[in-house]
Amino acid sequence: MTDSATRLPDTDATGMAAMVREGEVSARELVETAIARIEQMNPEFNAVVATRFEEALAEVDAGLPQGPLTGVPVLIKDLNMAVKGLPSTHGSRLFAENMPADDAELVARYKRAGMVVLGMSNSPEFGLSPSTEPALHGPTRNPRNLDRSAGGSSGGSAAAVAAGMVPVAHASDGGGSIRIPASINGLVGLKPSRGRVSSFPVPSTLSAPASVHHAVTTSVRDSAVLLDISASRVLGTVIGIQEPSMSFTEHAATPPRPLRIAVATSLGESAVQTQADIVEVVEQTAKLCESLGHTVVPVPVPHDAAGLQTQTAPLMGVAFAASVQARLAQLGRELADDDLEPFSRILFEHYSALPATQLTAALVACQQAGWQFGRLFAEYDVILTPTLAASPPELGVLDPTNPEAMYTRAGTYAAWTQVFNATGMPAISLPMGTDGLGLPVGVQLGADLGQEGLLLSLAGQLEAAAPWQRLA
Repeated sequence: MTDSATRLPDTDATGMAAMVREGEVSARELVETAIARIEQMNPEFNAVVATRFEEALAEVDAGLPQGPLTGVPVLIKDLNMAVKGLPSTHGSRLFAENMPADDAELVARYKRAGMVVLGMSNSPEFGLSPSTEPALHGPTRNPRNLDRSAGGSSGGSAAAVAAGMVPVAHASDGGGSIRIPASINGLVGLKPSRGRVSSFPVPSTLSAPASVHHAVTTSVRDSAVLLDISASRVLGTVIGIQEPSMSFTEHAATPPRPLRIAVATSLGESAVQTQADIVEVVEQTAKLCESLGHTVVPVPVPHDAAGLQTQTAPLMGVAFAASVQARLAQLGRELADDDLEPFSRILFEHYSALPATQLTAALVACQQAGWQFGRLFAEYDVILTPTLAASPPELGVLDPTNPEAMYTRAGTYAAWTQVFNATGMPAISLPMGTDGLGLPVGVQLGADLGQEGLLLSLAGQLEAAAPWQRLA
């Protein structure tokens, strides 16, 4: 290993690609280093559930495309994203033998940008939990505290990036599943606007208003360059979004004009209460924003968080039920007792019998929430909130074999994040402090539809003013 290669675990993807271009390291060294770290660390953290190391090295030796991230290793989340030659299980025993014939469009775009896919990261069954503890693959452990959750549903991706196995990893977000594990693992987690990143060739159907794909990263600039790679529209896609005024990478490198920032730290007396140590980090970030020339104003949240979660749940729930039904039709059999985890089984039976009118009600609730936030964004550019209301739970607190526990506890961890899935608006989690346990605390910045560039600009300014440290 060269002297330069020893710096790799502390280098972001953009930095790694620059090292390759400048001849400091080879693409093969990047990939071999990542493989070695996965082999060394994954038995402890259980972040990676399938690998393609030989194929990855063969791709490097054959010559990689010249792109913005040539040679950079990446993991793909094992949920609704296909990699040719690797099982696409969705964290479920029902899909354990599901083998895609081709790469999904997003994976193909990563490869065309010169990235090297090393494997699949762990996900809870169908992404239904904010903690990654599937029966199929077992729990992913928090790299900072092995007894605690790494979050979900992109917990495997976040743990792998936090531990320095890879510099970036694909993630997806239907209720907070990028931002929740980003907050827990001290990472940057951007949920793009609805319609920004394509799910082609898999239609996202009724979950399209809520669920989006992107990544977890250690730096704002990595999140921006990955969005530049992934964001171009697939022709014929029925959901669209306005194009940015300049590249997302340029946005991340350009400080914003003085902004009006709304700050909310309470979801109301009847909703989930946010820990005081987490509120303190948000308030410290608000003061930092003021020191950077922005106007910061405390506001009440404009929506009923608990009510919105209940009203919009059918969007993801019915899409999940339909995917199970399609798989059973493909296999030509009925659902077996051990196909689904107990929590998933209850949800499947519930959403399979749900009246279609409930879907209309869910879509109406999404639009109403959007208008509520629209009034807020008529006066403010950005809203600053906690990402999570509580510290990461211990493993087993969100046990999918205990449906009652899931029903009573899971909502706490999406209380601040889910509204941006319902509205389709972008939101980003930044690691701006620690809680009383010494674990990372993320703050969330949200903006109006299509304003990822504004969020990346402010995030880049905050990162420059108060840099965070990665675990590796």
